[in-house]
Amino acid sequence: MSSRTPITVLALGGNAILQRNQTGTFLEQYENVRSTAAQIAALVNDGLRIVIVHGNGPQIGATVIRHEMGQANVPPLPLHACGAETQGFLGYVIQQSLRDELSKRGTKKAVATIITQVIVEQSDPAFRHPSKPIGPFYTKEQRDTLLKDRSDLVIKEDSGRGYRRFVPSPDPKRVVEDDAIRVLVADESIVIACGGGGIPVIKQGTRLQGVDAVIDKDLAAERLATSIQAENLVILTDVEGVFLNYGKPDEQLLSKIGHEELQGYAQKGYFATGSMGPKVEAVIRFIRNGGRRAAIANLKDVGRAINGSAGTQITS
Repeated sequence: MSSRTPITVLALGGNAILQRNQTGTFLEQYENVRSTAAQIAALVNDGLRIVIVHGNGPQIGATVIRHEMGQANVPPLPLHACGAETQGFLGYVIQQSLRDELSKRGTKKAVATIITQVIVEQSDPAFRHPSKPIGPFYTKEQRDTLLKDRSDLVIKEDSGRGYRRFVPSPDPKRVVEDDAIRVLVADESIVIACGGGGIPVIKQGTRLQGVDAVIDKDLAAERLATSIQAENLVILTDVEGVFLNYGKPDEQLLSKIGHEELQGYAQKGYFATGSMGPKVEAVIRFIRNGGRRAAIANLKDVGRAINGSAGTQITS
């Protein structure tokens, strides 16, 4: 693949689908995706081969709530099946929006969503220490009410923005459908894969079994990018890039940095586990595993992030 057009894996943050202070209606999410799709279509027109990974934190939380509230009438589905539901729903929205944008530009490219499973290990300590926030933010009073009815839930503060439900987030080991994704990308198709980090599964002999967890989408994006030998991994979020002392008077944007130096900052605790930490870990792994270049940038700067003039650029 490396002799042809370089492959770029785009990991879309939640702001590509749901903006802060929005309620999460289908129309809100659809309009947000359409705006993002326009930017991606422009990149495809420039000749890039694109693979899209997206988050699903708010959506899977909402899906779980729907199942729990409807269980008096229909049996609820487990968390891993809810992840599959959101992959399908969000993949449909991204796929349709991107196809429409490409058609407007006269570009004939196939766009395909792959419902993706990702292997994790049953022994992963994450299953004993839930750390991945999903669903809406709650006030302290709402949290207390929920825990009265569901003592099995883990609800705690999330980065000072309120309280959220936390679930296990095991480390992704392998993308099950990577062969199929590789074939589609080689055929110049635009692929949407590993939505929400992929459906977490464990190996049981020759079988795969879903487990109740949510994989970090940035770490899954790295596993996929490495597997399909992508040259670039671009993680898009709602901040300008990676900062030291973020939100403080002495905050400092890291514009260009080697992965070893970035790892040194990570080991010193500069990046929060629930926000920038997994993104930093993903780009470090990508470069360490042979990737050419990685970037963490604001969604609105996707084009400049890819050409190296925006966000935090990470090299070997």
